[in-house]
Amino acid sequence: MLNRRILRVKAFKVLYAYAENPDLSLKEVLSSLDASSEATRDLYLYMMAVVPALTAQAAKMVEAARGKFNPTEEDLHPNLKFVSNGVSALLEKDPDFQRLLEKKKFSWEQQDAFLHSLYEALKTRDYYTAYMAAPEQSLAGDAALWKQIFAEFEDDEALSAILEDASIHWADELPYVLNVCIGSLEEMARSGRWNYPPLYQSDSLVARGKKDVESDRDFVHSLVTATYGRLKEYEALISESVSKWDRDRLYTTDIVLIAMGLAEAETFPDIPVKVTINEYVEISKYYSTPKSHGFVNGLLDRLVKQRMAQGIINKNL
Repeated sequence: MLNRRILRVKAFKVLYAYAENPDLSLKEVLSSLDASSEATRDLYLYMMAVVPALTAQAAKMVEAARGKFNPTEEDLHPNLKFVSNGVSALLEKDPDFQRLLEKKKFSWEQQDAFLHSLYEALKTRDYYTAYMAAPEQSLAGDAALWKQIFAEFEDDEALSAILEDASIHWADELPYVLNVCIGSLEEMARSGRWNYPPLYQSDSLVARGKKDVESDRDFVHSLVTATYGRLKEYEALISESVSKWDRDRLYTTDIVLIAMGLAEAETFPDIPVKVTINEYVEISKYYSTPKSHGFVNGLLDRLVKQRMAQGIINKNL
């Protein structure tokens, strides 16, 4: 589930916390990293639980319409295609999915206002109208509908507010998790069942029969450990490598990103330098100042080349 880019982001966040609070032990930093990683999969599970929750909300509203004082013909004889969608049925009947929701105590029951609003908005969508008008129903068609619903969640402000209240780890991970959810919907359409994704992408590859796959968990733990142990050294190196004027304007975010880049280049000989630099430049675009990506790119490139010339960084590629 978690690829190396998002793991680098998680590593950056816990190392930034360490840079701001040097009293944190390595054990505490790694524990925070693991908690953040598991929280992403929790968000995935919580979002997948929207499927049966919204379906139940639709069934509730359909039944309420039937009981109106003066129901229309449509109220009395509603189109039940969405209410009977196969994706929701699979999740409702899956013992592993239900057990995990119970274990995590995840429920959308307290979000009935959100679900009501979501269903009302859904009924106005052209893709929903087309889905409801199609003469046949299939699991593939149901999954395709849910993929469109999930694709719209990224810009849903009400949903963002719910997630921010639910967990401090979920604030900026929704786009990534939605892609994982969409992947699960595609897999459900093919296989007819739901599978709980392994926490790390490398575990998924191993499960599919790939051999000699390097553990993503080992990678991110080694990256954090290496950066943690050398952060002061790297900070001094960075400070010495810029002018006095630039030194006064150094941001902690940039220092941590450059330090991580150096640690990665030194610790992982099989990762190309270009890949390492590009990864931290991309992270800087989202988590640092508007001009940071140029600074991180230039200084990290210079320091890596310098340390390669000194024999400190050695690459197999």
